[in-house]
Amino acid sequence: MEGTNPVNKKLAAALSGGAVLVLALTGCSSSDDNEKLDGWAKEVCDAVKPQATKIESANAAIQKETSDNSTPAEVQKTDAQAFQDMSDAYKAMGSAVQKAGAPDVENGEKKQKDAVAELNSLSSSYASLKKQVEALDTKDQAKFADGLKDIATELNKLSKSGSNALKTLEEGDVGQAMAKQASCKSASVTPSAAAG
Repeated sequence: MEGTNPVNKKLAAALSGGAVLVLALTGCSSSDDNEKLDGWAKEVCDAVKPQATKIESANAAIQKETSDNSTPAEVQKTDAQAFQDMSDAYKAMGSAVQKAGAPDVENGEKKQKDAVAELNSLSSSYASLKKQVEALDTKDQAKFADGLKDIATELNKLSKSGSNALKTLEEGDVGQAMAKQASCKSASVTPSAAAG
């Protein structure tokens, strides 16, 4: 039996928490018409959707590796690739929100700036986790398991601290404009639902 599986399950659970951050970028009920804001929301949602899909796929890859009886080397390879994909996806989202400009709402510029900073920071955090997982010793099961535990702890912190600026960006009219976009609606699949 592989000794890393329980720890890797922890990692997968922490990860699915992190993936929820993207799905913060999906609104709720629709509101009054504001063409300018709707245009902004469409641009952001269209750009975010493929990145949300990428993050879900990375999450699914880690979940799959968790359920298989994988060797530490396989886990390392899959996790490193998943973290790289997540890092790229958050960076692309940050660029999308940056490119869209400030939404046409009160404090729009600050909300946009904070969200971009947060997305870029998430991108850096996942890049750093990738380095961490690549540095683990796959030849020593116990050390590898300990290393994964540390990474799971980091992921938990990320999933708790990450989504404040995104939530702020989506308050009120912005969230409602985003909710109308088909691309935001379909990006809101819960990534951890399929993982038993």
